[in-house]
Amino acid sequence: MTEYAIDIVNVTKRYAEHTAVRDLTLRVPSGSVYGLLGPNGAGKTTTIRMILNIIAPDSGTIHIFGRPSSDPKITERLGYLPEERGLYRKMQVKRVLKFLAELKGVKGSEAEVRIDEWLERLSLKTPEKDWGLSKVDELSRGMQQKVQFIGTLLHDPDLVILDEPFSGLDPINAQALKDTVVELKKRGKTVIFSTHLMDNAERLCDSVCIIARGEKVLDGTVTAVKEEHGQRNIALALEGDGMHGIASILSDNSLVKRADDSNRFFEIELVPGGDPQALLRRIVESGASVQRFEMIQPSLHEIFLQKVGAGARAPRAGAGAGGIEEGMTGHG
Repeated sequence: MTEYAIDIVNVTKRYAEHTAVRDLTLRVPSGSVYGLLGPNGAGKTTTIRMILNIIAPDSGTIHIFGRPSSDPKITERLGYLPEERGLYRKMQVKRVLKFLAELKGVKGSEAEVRIDEWLERLSLKTPEKDWGLSKVDELSRGMQQKVQFIGTLLHDPDLVILDEPFSGLDPINAQALKDTVVELKKRGKTVIFSTHLMDNAERLCDSVCIIARGEKVLDGTVTAVKEEHGQRNIALALEGDGMHGIASILSDNSLVKRADDSNRFFEIELVPGGDPQALLRRIVESGASVQRFEMIQPSLHEIFLQKVGAGARAPRAGAGAGGIEEGMTGHG
């Protein structure tokens, strides 16, 4: 297997007067979980479409496992879950999955074995109920999403591309998907997913790339990205109603660059050279009772705000986010 599952070099894609992706270069290491992050209209879905050879770049090159993305043999090694889900709603779940598996070259009997294994793994087949025998439109939205996820994996792809996979999932179904992503990595697969839920990316990804306005603003391993953005961040939690009594302190731009109020705690970024002890003294002198005051690395959420701007605020996990860009239907 090559060092990079995906190697994109100087890729640009324009639509009339709009440049959706501009001079993008990024490399996704084989066997990693890679996050493609960005706000609305950033260019994430356009990038995915070019990787899948659904659309061609105007300039630049894309290689997958060392071969041009236009090579028909490459598509056999890809699994794709689009943002816009598309299943035949009046068909039985197992029949839909068998149809999708056979499209990818998995023979009938083998497909049936794999389908049962996946249905059991994702709790869609239990001693009490086999949802595989139900019609698609009898399933909840979360169950339908898991069915389409199974359809993405039945042919055992080496590269799995998930476009906004956590959108609309409840915590239990989101956990099932996360567990599967981790298992895929342990089996040597490469997973790339686009998301605007920074908490999910921070927990799951080995490496990330943030795209804004069609351009890459940073990429690298999560560890390196967080280290690069310094140690000027503080997690602050106060007891009782103390949060409301320190507004003037946190608005002092000679000491505090940014304070993100998450209701139960603040994530604070100091100005360059800002003294955390001076901040702590002022908070204590205000009469607030400090529950937590800890120097931390900035979260991906905070780094996203720094690089992209608060106007493109990224919701945290569980914030109920919908799609980012216009989606795609069908399976790649």
